[in-house]
Amino acid sequence: MASSLPLLLLLLCTLNVAHSNIRIFNLRATGLPSDLFGTTDGYVKVSFASVGLGKTSVQRNTVNPWWTEEFSYFNAEENDVLMFEVFDSDLIFDDLLGVCQRQVKVGTHSFDCYLEKQGTFHYSYTLQGQRHE
Repeated sequence: MASSLPLLLLLLCTLNVAHSNIRIFNLRATGLPSDLFGTTDGYVKVSFASVGLGKTSVQRNTVNPWWTEEFSYFNAEENDVLMFEVFDSDLIFDDLLGVCQRQVKVGTHSFDCYLEKQGTFHYSYTLQGQRHE
């Protein structure tokens, strides 16, 4: 009996599988509110398509933090939702300063988002177009 493995491999090679990658970078904020102690210790939680991608480091004692972390996600699709939650880190519980979310489009984009409690969150992302392998 002849093996069906070569036929299966040929079939798999002819399928078009779409893969996209999103890269999220240049996260920063301006004018964050000060807490009771007169400082802000900001950080950001990042999620994409309901998948938590992680969080930034805490930038201590600044109302204008700039985070150096970058995030990426493979198998991203256009119109999936990118979400940021901006927090002020405190001893007992962290204060949510605001949430930013947007459906993504192919290309490189930069946006400003006005936070509910005060301040502006800035971010950039690149969503690569669908490529077929």
